[in-house]
Amino acid sequence: MDPRLDRRCDEPASATVAEHHPDPVDSGSSAHPAPPGGEPIRQYRVDLERIRFSPYLSRLAAVTQVISQNAAGGVVHNRLTHSIKVASVARAIAVGVRADPGDRPVIDRLGGCDPVVAQAAAMAHDLGHPPFGHLGERILDRAARGRFGLADGFEGNAQTFRILTRLDVSGVEMVAPGGRAGQTPQPVPNPGLNLTAAVRAAVLKYPWARQGHPQPHPSTADAPPRGGGPGVEGPGSGKFSAYVPDIGEMEAALAAYPEIGAWRQTLECSAMDIADDIAYSLHDLDDFHRSGVLQHAAVAAEFRTWLRRRTDLAAAGSRIDSPADARRPGASLERLRRRLADRDGWIFDDEAFGVAVGRVATDLVDGLLAVPFDSSIAAERALRTFTGSWIDHLRESVEVDPDPPVRSAHLTLGRQAWHEVAVLKFVHQRFVLDRPDLAMFQRGQAEALTSLVVNLERWLTDPVDAGRAPRRLIDLVALATDDYRRVARERPDLLRGPTGEATTGRDDIVRLGRGRGIVDYVASLTDDQAAAAARSLAGLPGQLWSGGSVL
Repeated sequence: MDPRLDRRCDEPASATVAEHHPDPVDSGSSAHPAPPGGEPIRQYRVDLERIRFSPYLSRLAAVTQVISQNAAGGVVHNRLTHSIKVASVARAIAVGVRADPGDRPVIDRLGGCDPVVAQAAAMAHDLGHPPFGHLGERILDRAARGRFGLADGFEGNAQTFRILTRLDVSGVEMVAPGGRAGQTPQPVPNPGLNLTAAVRAAVLKYPWARQGHPQPHPSTADAPPRGGGPGVEGPGSGKFSAYVPDIGEMEAALAAYPEIGAWRQTLECSAMDIADDIAYSLHDLDDFHRSGVLQHAAVAAEFRTWLRRRTDLAAAGSRIDSPADARRPGASLERLRRRLADRDGWIFDDEAFGVAVGRVATDLVDGLLAVPFDSSIAAERALRTFTGSWIDHLRESVEVDPDPPVRSAHLTLGRQAWHEVAVLKFVHQRFVLDRPDLAMFQRGQAEALTSLVVNLERWLTDPVDAGRAPRRLIDLVALATDDYRRVARERPDLLRGPTGEATTGRDDIVRLGRGRGIVDYVASLTDDQAAAAARSLAGLPGQLWSGGSVL
């Protein structure tokens, strides 16, 4: 059997939409040829449908992408609409690279690049995002490490993998024979959605744990992979794709790709990762042009000043970081140029960076932003033309590399497109995320999420009232505690606290399980659910009967 089709548990054939109503595009057509053989197609389509029908995916419609719709005063992307668009781009990338016969030998050797696998991974890639977007990640990470002693804290990619392999359910009853006839059957451990190894591996953007696995660990490398270097807070890698209890699942998925080296993504994972970057770099600009946040004058001053004074800015040395010069037009783009040159010398090129700045200036500054968005048909057409042409251009620039640098992947954007995506993402960072009014709004959300975690722990440790805690919270704590007991039995060397101390004692396991369960619970809430729960537990007035949970 093809190891890419391996599921963690045997199961009877399930009545899925994929099996009874196959999508002609996903199943192969003249425009999008499918790989030969019907079984891989059917299996991957089953995975895609399980993800599509997951309540964790539905929840993303009420989770912030950058800012909530209520705060923006208009229609903005949420995590669900973002995921849908990433899935479309990822599938197109996979179809495109497979169409070049010159790349097929490399693709086949590395395990393939199935469009449906890339699509499924893209639909799933943000399942682990907690309430309030990346802000929520930071708050839960601090709480997990500082309050509960979880050395691997919280990370959205690792949470996604945990949801797919442990927390979600496929709806299929999983039982194993008890042995001799008449013996009571024993339940099989929860397999999550029980996806194929191909799809499980395709969500592993950072295929390592925060620390300790694999060895050597990327955080200790002189030249770590992207995301593998030390994070801003705490030891180990800043990005990773599996918590300690889920390392075995990660190993099993990656074992299906023996030609993919350590620290490397599968091809379908890279297609998803590139698509995420493309969508992020363009659709957030779409949102903030519509809402009037991206002001033409400020963006134009930054780009035109850098293009006019690039030689002087390059020679400015450390003055570019001084308080007097830091916010002057052109300085932020110059800091981006220096940061890229220092961090990504394997691909950075000064001339390519200058061309990228010029192209974004022409298309975005002198084109799209030059005319304020007024909701007219002409404005909608201009916005659609901008995003559509850029998506096509970036998608078509994807290349296959049989032996990539450590910070790259087997699928990568071409050199010029790589610089252009960096410049597009800069616009979003500099003119949206760095705004003081957004920072003030987010600090309030951070306080709410922090108080929610604290009050849930107090509730669960209340000997009188713990039994009245939400049933899902109690279930998740029990599940996580079982996970840590298993790790303590099978791989105790992986159980270390934030400062390296062993955490295998009974009280340690109880604390770790309670902490991971609380984090799993809070991360499964929508923005509004988290805010309402925080208010209720703080004793503030609010609606009592809220209609139940999303999950």
